Amino acid sequence: MQNLTPTARRQKAIRDKRAAMTTKRKARKAENQRIGQRSDSDLHHSSNGVERVSIKSNRGNFGNGTKNE
Repeated sequence: MQNLTPTARRQKAIRDKRAAMTTKRKARKAENQRIGQRSDSDLHHSSNGVERVSIKSNRGNFGNGTKNE
């Protein structure tokens, strides 16, 4: 969790909301709903389409760890 000042927290919420409502993000969300999410994987979008990635490798930064991320 980020320790942000109240002003920074509000500004970040506005930025995050604006980013989530872009046409590209809305299309990805709709595609995820059509495909259907499973409890054992996450969906990654790329120019080649959608790829299922295991939660373990996704959350572990694909073997590179998250310490320096």
